[in-house]
Amino acid sequence: MHVSPYLKRLLLLLLIFRFTDSDAQGLFQSNQGRIHFVSEAPLELIEAETENFQIIVDTVKMAFAVTMQIESFKGFNSALQQEHFYENYMEIDLFPKALFTGKILNSLSDNSKSSKVKVKGSLTIHGVEKQRVIEANFDWTEKGNLSVEAVFTVPLEDHEIEIPRIVYQKIAEEINVSVTALLKPRN
Repeated sequence: MHVSPYLKRLLLLLLIFRFTDSDAQGLFQSNQGRIHFVSEAPLELIEAETENFQIIVDTVKMAFAVTMQIESFKGFNSALQQEHFYENYMEIDLFPKALFTGKILNSLSDNSKSSKVKVKGSLTIHGVEKQRVIEANFDWTEKGNLSVEAVFTVPLEDHEIEIPRIVYQKIAEEINVSVTALLKPRN
């Protein structure tokens, strides 16, 4: 049986996070959040969002993993737009998930402050893995939870997502993405 490099990396990360110290100190997992994307092209605005994704952050090992099902994005302008996104551009039959894994480059402030950090890792979309550095805000809440926010762009060509000439002015070459999530300590 052939196992894709994407799946191997995800399984390795899950094992690392699963078998950390028994008290899971420093391990945070999302329980609510949103990933929103916008394609603002000259002739059309396309946007959708999902609340169905998983983020794990290890503040001791300074590592993170984000995974999501592409078909969980909802809120398109029409059913046809959603169908084209799933089938023609993202090809969810072949590439059903997106994954971002890596390291937090800056140290985090103590549990009472905000931290602007850079995260560096492998972003896999449409089956194509690219190294990315993304700025994020990590804020500690009063209840000891971790709030994460990030805004970044994804160039379609980086992930070999082709725009047919006929719809070139309806789809932006770079997609704006925003992520907000609340992570709670993992027990």
